[in-house]
Amino acid sequence: MGQSLSVLRPAAALALALPSPVNAAQAAEAPLNYFMRSYGPASEPTMYLGWVLAGLSVIIMLIISLLLIVALLRNRPSMDMRMIGPESGGLRWIYIGTGISTFILFGLVIYSLLVLDAVAKPPSTPAITVTVTGYDWWWRIEYEHDDPEQTVTTANELHIPVGEPVLIRLKSADVIHAFWVPTLAGKTQMIPGLINQQWIQADSPGIYAGQCAQFCGAGHARMSLEVVAESAEDFERWRNAQRRPVSSPFRPGSTGEFGQRLFMDRCGGCHAVRGTDAAGRHAPDLTHLNSRRWLAAGLLLNTPEDLMNWIVNAQRLKPGSRMPSIALSETEKSALSTYLSTLD
Repeated sequence: MGQSLSVLRPAAALALALPSPVNAAQAAEAPLNYFMRSYGPASEPTMYLGWVLAGLSVIIMLIISLLLIVALLRNRPSMDMRMIGPESGGLRWIYIGTGISTFILFGLVIYSLLVLDAVAKPPSTPAITVTVTGYDWWWRIEYEHDDPEQTVTTANELHIPVGEPVLIRLKSADVIHAFWVPTLAGKTQMIPGLINQQWIQADSPGIYAGQCAQFCGAGHARMSLEVVAESAEDFERWRNAQRRPVSSPFRPGSTGEFGQRLFMDRCGGCHAVRGTDAAGRHAPDLTHLNSRRWLAAGLLLNTPEDLMNWIVNAQRLKPGSRMPSIALSETEKSALSTYLSTLD
């Protein structure tokens, strides 16, 4: 059930569970906060590069504005038909300006290459490797392991240990996307048929917002994710919990058992729930659905009411998404909600 997030929330001191949308809004920082702050070594050089480019742009704008003002104040008489030439000294200033501009641009190219080199590789061996696949319009997140049984698959919420580099392998399942967590690292393209990679590291615990930075269709603005940076102990606890398959606690003929059968019939072809016959790979893995904070990737809070609203009205809430709107009777809604409430 595709998810996204529309506001950048790089809150280094933010609690990992926000109980209400009011608290979430209070915790959110300015959308362009990444221009002023960096929370990891992969984003700091890029932030400084942004300052330099912005500063030079302002200086150039001021110089051009000043020259325009001088030109207006020194307006020649209408009958003066003199052209710029060697005798007026005009070409000399053009040559000087061109030389200065070339020198500045060449310096910026060198500086940009140095920044690219600085963020190309992590300072130490990555603690974990994660494969992130972009879909229209959600993210599949897979924590790789030599033992396939230990692989963790989730969606739109990337957990990482604090203070350790994480290698991210980037793929696209359909069109070109771009993975971008502004306060942790620069953006990297996700191109169909090609595997790119980058690394991120968060030096402070908290929740950092990411966004697809390549226009990919009608739902592009709602294709976002959260990066949850936590202590190594909390990360291992979370990952071990994610590895556990679900078990069916329902007795035959109960509401929950009916909801489980309904899920298998209507949802299991696209979604996976480990420990059951649902093994779809076309949509987010829902094994531990209720461990996530958001539905539709920040569009809705993960509450039973919003979850059912998303299931029934997905195409109205996110037109063109892979998730269809599913017509359900009140009895079916109650049964499906009962079953989904067990996916912890």
